[in-house]
Amino acid sequence: MNSFAYRTTGLAIKTLSSLSKANIRLHGADDLPRGAMIFVINHFTRLETFLMPWVIHRLVQKPVWSLAAAELFSGPLGAFLEKVGAVSTGDPDRDRLIVRSLLTAEACWIIFPEGRMVKSKKIVEKGRYMISYAGGKHPPHTGAAQLALRAAYFRKKLLQLEKEGMLENDSSLLERFGLDSIDQVADLETFLVPVNLTYYPIRARENMLSRLAERLVDDLPERIQEELMTEGAMFLSGVDIDIRFGAPIAVEPCLEHRSLRKALHCVDPRLAEPPMRIMRNTALKLTRRYMDAIYGMTTVNTDHIFASLLRACPRSKIDLRTFRQRAFLAICDNCRQMGIYLHPNLEGEQENLLVDDREGELAAFWKLAQEKQVVEFRGGCWVKNRKKLGTIFDFHKVRVNNPIAVVANEVEPLVRLQRRISRLAWTPGWIVRKMVARRLLKKVREEFERDYERFYIEGESKPAHIGRPRLLKGGRRLVGVVVSHGYMAAPAEVLALAEHLNRKGYWVFLPRLKGHGTAPEDLARCSFRQWIRSVEEGYSLMHSLCRHVVVGGFSTGAALALELASRVDEIAGVFAVSTPLRLQYLVSRMAPAMDVWNKLMDRINLDEAKKEFVDNRPENPHINYLRNPIAGVRELERLMDHLESRLHLIEVPALVVQSAEDPVVNPKGSEKVFNQLGTEDKQYVVFNFSRHGILLGPGAERVYRVIADFIDHIARKLGRS
Repeated sequence: MNSFAYRTTGLAIKTLSSLSKANIRLHGADDLPRGAMIFVINHFTRLETFLMPWVIHRLVQKPVWSLAAAELFSGPLGAFLEKVGAVSTGDPDRDRLIVRSLLTAEACWIIFPEGRMVKSKKIVEKGRYMISYAGGKHPPHTGAAQLALRAAYFRKKLLQLEKEGMLENDSSLLERFGLDSIDQVADLETFLVPVNLTYYPIRARENMLSRLAERLVDDLPERIQEELMTEGAMFLSGVDIDIRFGAPIAVEPCLEHRSLRKALHCVDPRLAEPPMRIMRNTALKLTRRYMDAIYGMTTVNTDHIFASLLRACPRSKIDLRTFRQRAFLAICDNCRQMGIYLHPNLEGEQENLLVDDREGELAAFWKLAQEKQVVEFRGGCWVKNRKKLGTIFDFHKVRVNNPIAVVANEVEPLVRLQRRISRLAWTPGWIVRKMVARRLLKKVREEFERDYERFYIEGESKPAHIGRPRLLKGGRRLVGVVVSHGYMAAPAEVLALAEHLNRKGYWVFLPRLKGHGTAPEDLARCSFRQWIRSVEEGYSLMHSLCRHVVVGGFSTGAALALELASRVDEIAGVFAVSTPLRLQYLVSRMAPAMDVWNKLMDRINLDEAKKEFVDNRPENPHINYLRNPIAGVRELERLMDHLESRLHLIEVPALVVQSAEDPVVNPKGSEKVFNQLGTEDKQYVVFNFSRHGILLGPGAERVYRVIADFIDHIARKLGRS
């Protein structure tokens, strides 16, 4: 190895990384053993050839050599590869060189068991590893396993001969590997270290590198153009590269076969070769073992789930709503229970898939599927192209022409995941919806019980039934209703309205806003984003039970319903009772200053000087908190600021209800809400009440009737359509 060329490579990678937005994450690098190591790595891009020697060198602090395809060793590239420690697969002396360097432990090796780049990622056929490439198919190479076995065998053999004093008379075995003395043989174990590289997202497109190459090179070969489009786009556009080092596989224990032990204890150096049949069989077992390890470490991401699900769907017609629900279940109930490695985009909450895909991951995947004609919108529905998903196109164009199939191929070796996704794809839609509803209902109930137990305050917390989320089953599934309670309250606040709607046959769900129904300390730690997610869960649950959903709420719950309606086109209608856009009471004006004061006291560790709560005198003390957290008021104001800029996006039928003399919410605020709504189908109803909580107390039934009439009107329209 030319150390100058190697350092130059590292400098080049550092320089390119300053241009790249690629995010490289290392996993398991701290568990590398002390010994002679061959790193066996999956091969998808040219990048691994240059990146991995540099990465591994930084970890092990010794030279890292690699095997490279013989066709690369021509011209300037071949000269460079030789300088940085690459050895041609066609070099007749390669095996002796590799075994010698492992015996001395002077260098580590990188070997790609696929034998070449696998652009299609098709490495499984009929349950067996079978590498697809431009020239056909072949099983994984066993070279890495055989070389590791030979190194381990000859190390033990040499040390055994030294122990028996046989090397003094016959040093032919040392000379065979170019060793001057037994002292050069390191008394270390030999390891095979499986490594997996997973890239996300895989998107091939024109980029700076591909355009530059087209300008500088006449008649640029299609193969090079494809690599620049794919790998250049990944490199420049912010691809995540997860590099996972698996558990090292010790090779010495594989030498326990009776014939191998017999050969090891033979003291005649001239009979040094191990039984080849036994070595081949042992190498095959080792190869299967590290292939399982390599592909078992694939970092599964949302594209993998979407592509596998799309391929597994038995019908050509795809209902996108049900597809989202299947993907949600695949992530939450399958991926997380199988111990597979997950990309960060699968580790958080996944309810956004059921609501508005705010992370944009499904939208990006679906756009790619459309561009590559894997799906198309035809006859009022989505239709998938089976041929596109079942056929691998020209090997050197597959990453450009058929990336969805490439992504699906990558997780094909994860057999348990594939079985579960296939089972989910074949499950009837109505059962899928029921599974989603059951899962969400269980989640919100368990979350409440957990929070209630954690924050319960004797004599202050209300009985559990006040704060528990509720589902009221109706008689018709055309329209379901989600009704959210207000700030410092609980689902019991809107229960009477829910029961009125339920008696008319509607399914109704009452979500518990995060931090509510337990104790003020719970509310003090929550953000308005968490309240939004609480309403989203309620909507997703009801959308799994009914064909259409109307969302609404009281006070803060009304603001949250409007916020959801501004993002989700599928909502059938929205009603808002006593919507806060301006607050009347003094604490709201004091909250910003008090919030800053509390943060300052936190920094100087003066907890006793903080003012975290103010007294609250609610209209319904059997439901509401008696202490109001300052942090909660600040979040309420942030919600109102967030909502105001979104009101014009609401295009669904809307009902705004207000009390004329509301002591908490300024009626001018609800008028402003009404005027800024984007929809033309809207109503504004004012009741001559002098209280905020108009869903409870005298005259509340009149409000219920107005809301019920609004929902009935929507239901009639939907029923006719």
